[in-house]
Amino acid sequence: MTIVVQSPGMFTTVQDLGRSRHGVQGVSRAGAADPLALRIGNRLLGNPDNTPALEMTLLGGSFEFPDGAQIVLTGARPAAHPVYQLIEINPGGTLRIGPLETGARCYLCIQGGIAVPLTAGSASAHILSGLGPPPLKKGDALAINAPQGKPIAKPVPAALTAYQKTLRVTRGPQAAQFDETAFYSAEFTVSTDSNRMGIRLEGPAVPTSQQGQMATEGVPLGAIQVPANGQPIILFVDQQTTGGYPKIANVITADIPSTAQLRPRDKIRFQLVTNLEAQTALRLQEELLNQL
Repeated sequence: MTIVVQSPGMFTTVQDLGRSRHGVQGVSRAGAADPLALRIGNRLLGNPDNTPALEMTLLGGSFEFPDGAQIVLTGARPAAHPVYQLIEINPGGTLRIGPLETGARCYLCIQGGIAVPLTAGSASAHILSGLGPPPLKKGDALAINAPQGKPIAKPVPAALTAYQKTLRVTRGPQAAQFDETAFYSAEFTVSTDSNRMGIRLEGPAVPTSQQGQMATEGVPLGAIQVPANGQPIILFVDQQTTGGYPKIANVITADIPSTAQLRPRDKIRFQLVTNLEAQTALRLQEELLNQL
């Protein structure tokens, strides 16, 4: 079984849940920008959570299924197609996914999953390092693995698919260098110069008591760096693993899916929470996911 790319849209890549334990080599996790959407789609299809799927950005894409397939679309909602519902593609059928109506990324999950060679333990495209398959182009043909399980018909809890524009964060290691009151009261706009490496924000400059760069140190997914111009950057799934700008905050794990779905020109705010609140939010999210 195969899937043939008729049009890759704006930017479509193969993604699973990414690579772990390679930060020491300078390789960040990569993987699905919205890992929750990927996991939900795979569970609805009877696939393991880490099964590779296609991540489409903003404009969708067009794909032919010579042998047919069972699929689920998750994440941002495209025009004319339902999300989080099983869709049967007949042999020779074509799935045309138009511009996304909500959010920035939609996942095309296929029963059995995309079959591509693993690099450093993952099928994910990592743009910065060049690991994994490159972004898709017209005419690409990808193999589909044989199904490992059966689709399930369960409603997805609404709390798992509700993306927020107020991102919850914990304090960063250099938070004391900044005017935190100004940061948490400000509204920021997602820049058009954003990608899987970083979500750049535009808004009032975040005041700081120190100038210039600091000593380079490791940076985690979701860290919010503030360079000299005072405009924050949320380090994202293809980020560099070290950085020399101070970090005012860090997006909590439970809100990484909402971060993935931010579109250019979206208006966002930040809400400070405790480490315990961040852990509780993630635990509740996992409990809802485990209902599937």
